[in-house]
Amino acid sequence: MRNFEVLNFKNKMMPTNKKRVALVTGANTGVGFQIAKALIENNYTVFVGARNLENGINAASQLGNNAIAVELDVTKQKTISAAFEKIQKQFGKLDLLVNNAGISHAGKPGRTVEEVVASNRPSIASLDETRTVWETNVFGVVAVIQAFIPLLKNAEQARIVNVSSGMGSLTLNLNPEFPYRFGFDVVYGASKTALNAVTVAFAIELENYNIKVNAVSPSYTATALNNFQGTDTVEEGAKEPIRVALDESGVTGQFTGPNQEVYPW
Repeated sequence: MRNFEVLNFKNKMMPTNKKRVALVTGANTGVGFQIAKALIENNYTVFVGARNLENGINAASQLGNNAIAVELDVTKQKTISAAFEKIQKQFGKLDLLVNNAGISHAGKPGRTVEEVVASNRPSIASLDETRTVWETNVFGVVAVIQAFIPLLKNAEQARIVNVSSGMGSLTLNLNPEFPYRFGFDVVYGASKTALNAVTVAFAIELENYNIKVNAVSPSYTATALNNFQGTDTVEEGAKEPIRVALDESGVTGQFTGPNQEVYPW
């Protein structure tokens, strides 16, 4: 057999991994679950990240055969590393990373939004609570992105989507007419501002590797994040995050909200 024939034969026999693979953190409930569901409907294999593996397994069973539960607490490097090793072993790449996991406070559960806002005012906010929220919303995102960059580089058109909030926009909050500015605080609101800055920083560095990085805000969705006081269902609230997660147009360094509105940083 001539050399070019041997090469051609090997190329035919070598498996090619064309299946798109995604990891969604905090995917066992709320907006994260809806994102995972939409990705599976669009032919992705989705790793359903959950702090509690049992919750992840329950969510994956609802999502079907293309959902794989993985224990992932973004504040625990051990679980991040284990998730990386699992995806590396099974697929060797990651096409899409959605950093959805987030918390609004770390105080007493079941409080109303109004109670949380009152306790998180900058002049009296607990530094311990602030650190806890930032560990998930900011440092956890940085840790996950850093860990998965090698697998993202192995994909042809890799993307990172950070689920932020319009509450994190400094420009919007400085507008007296912005309806949610009363709730801008050093705990949750400022953590999303920091997340936006992290998004821009990674977008700048990773553009040289053709990895697109964007931030997106759901609408005011009724989830555990706001004690289910949001005005929109999770299906409605997840529409823009789903659109951004599925967007393969090549845009990077953008921050959008409901109805594809481009938000100022």
